[in-house]
Amino acid sequence: MRSASDDRKFMQQALRLAKSAEQAGEVPVGAVVVYDGDVIGEGWNQPILQHDPTAHAEIMALRDAGRRVTNYRLLGTTLYVTLEPCAMCAGAIIHARVKRVVFGAYDPKGGAAGSVFDLLSSERRFNHRVEVQGGGVLSEECGDLLRAFFRSRR
Repeated sequence: MRSASDDRKFMQQALRLAKSAEQAGEVPVGAVVVYDGDVIGEGWNQPILQHDPTAHAEIMALRDAGRRVTNYRLLGTTLYVTLEPCAMCAGAIIHARVKRVVFGAYDPKGGAAGSVFDLLSSERRFNHRVEVQGGGVLSEECGDLLRAFFRSRR
């Protein structure tokens, strides 16, 4: 059974990972995959470092989880991510069969979990839908980290 305190705890871990991305000069986004109360995957943005346009935090966390559980299906898992997933990440989340996504800050330019698109929970043409909770769990902290990062770049 999940609780609001569990959501906060795992989002705090995602925020710590986002700060790792920031220290590496990447956009500060972090993600963790949780199954039955345990973190089974974690990742942060690394497209510059990895020379890989797909190395978003969510993808890195899904890859890590898949390796740890030796399965590409991540049934019954929750993905916590500091920024609303993009369309690419939403596709990976659907293919992995993640049960639930909790994100911190909305992405008004490219979010695919409700702000620009709603690929995870409302798109009926996919064979899997994901429960989404966005913009509530540490949303201010997640948004502040991103705003500060981009302000420092201008």
